[in-house]
Amino acid sequence: MQQFFEAYKSYAVDLISRYRSQVDFLAIRLEQSEAATILLRGTKVETLSEEFALGGQVRACHRGGWGFTSFNGIGLLAERIEEAIAAAKWIGTSTTMLVEVAPVQKAIPLQLVGTNPRDILLSRKKDLCAHYATVLRETSPDIVTVSVRYLDSLQNVLYVTSEHTAIEQTWVDMEMRFAATARQAQCVQTGRETTGSRKGFEDLEGLEPQVQQAATRAVNALDLSTVKGGTYPVVIDPVLTGLFVHEAFGHLSEADMTYENPELMEIMTLGKPFGSPSLNIYDGAALAGHRGSYDYDDEGVPATITPLIESGILVGRLHSRETAGRLGEQPTGNARCLNYHYPPIVRMTNTWIERGNTPVQDLFSGIKEGIYARNWLSGMTNGEMFTFSAGEAWMIRNGKLAEPVRDVTLSGNAFKTLSQIDAIGDDFGWDESGGCGKAEQVGLSVGCGGPSLRIQNVVVSGDAPNE
Repeated sequence: MQQFFEAYKSYAVDLISRYRSQVDFLAIRLEQSEAATILLRGTKVETLSEEFALGGQVRACHRGGWGFTSFNGIGLLAERIEEAIAAAKWIGTSTTMLVEVAPVQKAIPLQLVGTNPRDILLSRKKDLCAHYATVLRETSPDIVTVSVRYLDSLQNVLYVTSEHTAIEQTWVDMEMRFAATARQAQCVQTGRETTGSRKGFEDLEGLEPQVQQAATRAVNALDLSTVKGGTYPVVIDPVLTGLFVHEAFGHLSEADMTYENPELMEIMTLGKPFGSPSLNIYDGAALAGHRGSYDYDDEGVPATITPLIESGILVGRLHSRETAGRLGEQPTGNARCLNYHYPPIVRMTNTWIERGNTPVQDLFSGIKEGIYARNWLSGMTNGEMFTFSAGEAWMIRNGKLAEPVRDVTLSGNAFKTLSQIDAIGDDFGWDESGGCGKAEQVGLSVGCGGPSLRIQNVVVSGDAPNE
């Protein structure tokens, strides 16, 4: 890492000095990266690869117009700067609006508490995947298909701007995904588990109980009745809470989603009530130790913890320097890019609902007929509308857990659902399995979490209308 930064830092700083007077803002990001990918399906290894890349990007802003270039190799950096400047000048017709931030000159060391996965042989990673695939297959004779996916990456980044910022950052990310499909006659069910970490390779070892859960869940679902469709009070676990706060609310808090959409901007008016006085939602990369954590974002803005909803009131949103400037608000350190091929855009980091005061067992009290949903199989959002499929679920009858059911899909309007949260559990859990997608930048590492929640009047899709 140090050799990479030393070799190019002075060169980048010199080029910035040469060209800074031609535009309102100029930034160079140089990146050296490594990654491993393994996909094992059944007993066959379908993908086994390691990638090494060296490249960068240049962003220039002139009169509000952005020019962007990305490139492999470093050799023609001056030419790339001139291209970005030319593009910015072609389209810039108004005013550059970037909130001022203090210049930073800092080197952030790699922060690990375990072994760097890039120091582990690819053969050992393959053997780990094969071992977990065996765990999945041997859970039951009803398992017909299994898959294990392994990913790790390391990024060394040098970021230099015309505002005298020069930041060196390095991070490692890891993820594993497990899936098992069970079948009896025409009934087919799939169970999934995912895990991720930025702490050390050891976090991916010893996962046999979690891996087996994916297969067990698929097998058990074969004998379950499907849920009756209708509207129910629903209790969800911390994993589903994390998915909900990220997908259904978090994206709507990203300021580039609002300032370009007058209708959404009106809905997301600061000071507007969105839930009960006990509802508090936050996002922040300054919360250390999670997959969405870092010291500085990809515009050199320090990481923060941003209140989004406090005591049920919308109090904040997530910003890049430009969206903060356009809306007259403070930057939050949420400008992120997947890698040097893409410009930074407003993205979540670690997003969570704060722990409440209701004992978890009391969340079921008073529910004559409802649903308890845990974990997730899939999810999608379309603006303020969401649809999530639960990994497993049970009926709630007269305040008690009753029979398990399958094919539980929860849907609704994010804003309406927030207002229908009437109890917040005193538990809390993080889901580090997230890979967020937005504007073609898919797989950005994030964290999400929260407590168990009780939500009234949730639409549940099933095999027939509820009578």
